[in-house]
Amino acid sequence: MSLVLIIEDSPTDAHVYQRALEAIGHRVLHADSAEVGVPLAQEEQPNVILMDIVMPGMNGFQATRVLSKNEHTQHIPIIMLSTKSQETDRIWALRQGASDYLTKPVPRPVLVEAVQAALVAA
Repeated sequence: MSLVLIIEDSPTDAHVYQRALEAIGHRVLHADSAEVGVPLAQEEQPNVILMDIVMPGMNGFQATRVLSKNEHTQHIPIIMLSTKSQETDRIWALRQGASDYLTKPVPRPVLVEAVQAALVAA
C-alpha cells in the first residue's frame, strides 16, 4: 500500500500508530525527532506524514513549516498529532502546512480514517 512516516518522540505512541497502520497494509517508517524525520521525508518521499508537535529540539510546527515549503516535500500531506486541544493550536498547525490535526489520544478508527482521507486527497 502506502508509505507512512511517523515523526514522534514517544515510542509508545509511535508503536500504537505503527501497529494500526500496518494492520491495514501500510508500510511505516519511524523517526524519533524532527531532526531525523525531515531528512528522512526528503529521502523516502512517504505518501503521508504523522507529525507530533511537542518534541525536543525542532518541534512539529517548525518541521511542518520546513516540509511544506520545500519543493520536494510540499506535496506530502502532514497530519499533526498533539495533546494540545485548543482551536488556536489546530489553526496554527494548518497555517504551517498541515492537512489535518488530531488530538491525542487518537482512537484507532479516527487515525486510520484520517490517513486514508489524506491519501485520497493527495
